Amino acid sequence: MTSISEGPVDRLSALLERFRVHTHLFHAGPLCGVTHFDAQEGRGFLHVLRRGEMVVTHQPRSGAPRKIKVTEPTLLLYPRPLEHQFQNAPEEGSDFVCATVDFEGGVRHPLVAALPSVVVLPLRSVEGIEQTLALLFAETERVRCGQRLLADRLFEVLLVQLLRWLLDQPNHGGMTEGLIHGLAHPKLARALTAMHESPGSAWTLDSMAHTAGMSRSAFAAEFKLQLGVSPAEYLLGWRVSLAQSMLLAGSSIKVASEKLGYASAASFSRAFVQSVGLSPRTWLQSRQA
Repeated sequence: MTSISEGPVDRLSALLERFRVHTHLFHAGPLCGVTHFDAQEGRGFLHVLRRGEMVVTHQPRSGAPRKIKVTEPTLLLYPRPLEHQFQNAPEEGSDFVCATVDFEGGVRHPLVAALPSVVVLPLRSVEGIEQTLALLFAETERVRCGQRLLADRLFEVLLVQLLRWLLDQPNHGGMTEGLIHGLAHPKLARALTAMHESPGSAWTLDSMAHTAGMSRSAFAAEFKLQLGVSPAEYLLGWRVSLAQSMLLAGSSIKVASEKLGYASAASFSRAFVQSVGLSPRTWLQSRQA
């Protein structure tokens, strides 16, 4: 059984190591008039306005606010494909940068599913972000060896800083439940992090509750309240998401089932069907097609 640790918990590393995120700088400098960004499958965006004002608009019934007026230095994250456009963005200077954000697994990425359609975060809210921005904008202002590579990495740093902030502000953007709320909970975060780090362990409700330092009944009730699903449902979804990535990478069903703690390939297949509605083989064939 996993032991209880009283020290701080790294709530993000296991998630981002198993489902990586890649950022890529594609614009630095002014924008003229109206700039449109199409929704592309599996792709998000990260925009940083360091100076000036602009208006951001979205299509009706998109799940995002119809119009957002940005009047101060702000970071905007689109974790999922979402059509959007900027009006009256800075026309002079280089205080505006954009990067694409590719989450491995796309909509299966646990953080993508947990985040709102757009996160609007004033830069003044995030402690330490100014140092990262100073480096980022310095790299975009003149050409130097390794410039684009370093800029891409700095966007990844910005993303992690944003996610850290959200874990301290789980209600931001109208989120009322989900993984962010679970990771923001000091006790639930211990169980969630342990499951993320060791998905193949023989997890039971008792062992999860023990890891969280809670009673069995209190843990089950609080987990459902904060995440909107039961501990067993969350563990199933986490394991199946990992299995899908493994299958796409070429692992066999047998290897995936062993690594994820299932007694047999048959029991793994039953769990997969319960979560996805298709057998692992049928799901993989549909993805490859």
